[in-house]
Amino acid sequence: MPRSPEFLARIFRAFRYRDFRLMWMGACVSTIGTFVQQFAQSWLVYDLTKDAFYLGLDLFLGQLPIILFSLFGGVFADRLDRRKMLLASQYIQMVCAFLLALLFATHIIKVWHILALSFFVGVGQSFGGPAYSALLPTLVDPEGLSNAIAMNSIQFNLARIVGPTLGGLAYATLGATWCFTLNGISYLAVIASLFMIQVKFVPVKSTESVLTSMKEGLRFIRHRDGMSALVILAFCTTLFGSSINSFLPVFVRNIFNKGPETYTLLLVCSGAGSVLGALAVAASEKMKGQGRLSLLILVSLGLATSGFALSRWLPLSCALMFLGGAAIMASASFMLSLAQRITTDAMRGRVMSVYSLAFRAGIPLGGLVLGKLIPIFGVSKALTGAGLALVAISLYFLILNQDSTFRPASQEP
Repeated sequence: MPRSPEFLARIFRAFRYRDFRLMWMGACVSTIGTFVQQFAQSWLVYDLTKDAFYLGLDLFLGQLPIILFSLFGGVFADRLDRRKMLLASQYIQMVCAFLLALLFATHIIKVWHILALSFFVGVGQSFGGPAYSALLPTLVDPEGLSNAIAMNSIQFNLARIVGPTLGGLAYATLGATWCFTLNGISYLAVIASLFMIQVKFVPVKSTESVLTSMKEGLRFIRHRDGMSALVILAFCTTLFGSSINSFLPVFVRNIFNKGPETYTLLLVCSGAGSVLGALAVAASEKMKGQGRLSLLILVSLGLATSGFALSRWLPLSCALMFLGGAAIMASASFMLSLAQRITTDAMRGRVMSVYSLAFRAGIPLGGLVLGKLIPIFGVSKALTGAGLALVAISLYFLILNQDSTFRPASQEP
C-alpha cells in the first residue's frame, strides 16, 4: 500500500507543472461560471416562452457551430498561435455574457436575443476547443499527459456540480442579471492564465488552403496506426454509452414509478462514479497496454448499460449508474490520452478537432436514434441493445488490437 503523501502526489502530479496549474485554475473558474449561466438561461428561456421547444432550440443552436466549424478550428489551431486563438474565443464568450446581462437588466431581453447569443458562444467554442486540446499537451511532459487529461476531466465534473448549485443560489438571491454577470467575470480567470503561461510550441506558417490542410489532417488519421480506431471508438462510446442519462426520466417514471428525488439520486451516483473514474486514471502510472485497458473498460460500460436497462431493483440500478459513470470517464480519459500521444504537435489541432467532433456527435445522434426506437421496442429493450452493441464493437477491436497499434507519434511534422 502506498503511503498517503506519495499516493496524493501521484494523483495530482500534473499540478507540478506551473503552466498546467494556471490553466486548470482558470478553466475551472470559467467552467463554473458557464454552468451558473446555463442554470439561469434555461429558466429565462422557459419563462419567456412557456414552451419546452425553445429549450431544445437553445441547446441546438449552441452546439450547431461546434459541429459546423470545429474542423476549421482545428486547421487554424495548427496555423495560428493557439494562445491567441483561445484568447479570442474567451473574449467572444465574455462579451456575449455581459451583453445578455445588459439586455436583461434593461428589460429589453427577447428570446431571439438569447438564441442568437447562444449561437455566437458556440462559434467561439468551435475555435477555442481545438486550440485548447492542442495547447494542453504542451503544458506538461509526455509522462504527465494522462494525468493532466484526467485532472481536466475532474475540473469539468467539479464545475458541473458546483456551477448549478451556485447558479441556483445566485438566481434566487441576486437575480438572473448577476448570473450572467458572474459568468462574464469568470472569463477573466482563464484570460489571465493565458497571459501568464509560456507557450512552447508555435505552429509553422502555412500557405496551403484551409481545405488542403483539412484533407491532410484526415489523411493523417487514416494512415496513422490506431487513430481511426480511436475516432470510431470515441463516437461509439457516446452513441451507445451515454444513453442512460438521456433517458433516465423514462426509467424513473415508467420502470420505478418514482419522482424527481430518484432521478436526482441516480444522477448523483453517475456523477460520483465519473469523479472516481477520473481519479483512478489520475492515480495510474504511465503504463503499457492503455489501448487494451480502454477497450476492457468499454466492455464494462456496455454491460453496465444493459444491466441498468434490465434492472428493476433501485439499489442495483444505483450501483450500475455508478459503474457506468466511472467507466465512461475512465475510458474517455484513456482514449483521449492515447489520441494525444499518437498525433504530432504539427497535426494536433486538426486531429483533435476530428476526435472531439466524433465524441460530441455521438450524444445527439444516439439520443435521436434511441428516441425513435424506444416507442417501438420499449425503453428496456432499446437500452439493452445499445449496451450490447457497445460490447460487440469493443470486443471486435479488442480481438484486433495489439498494444503496438497505439504507438506514440514522432514529433516531426
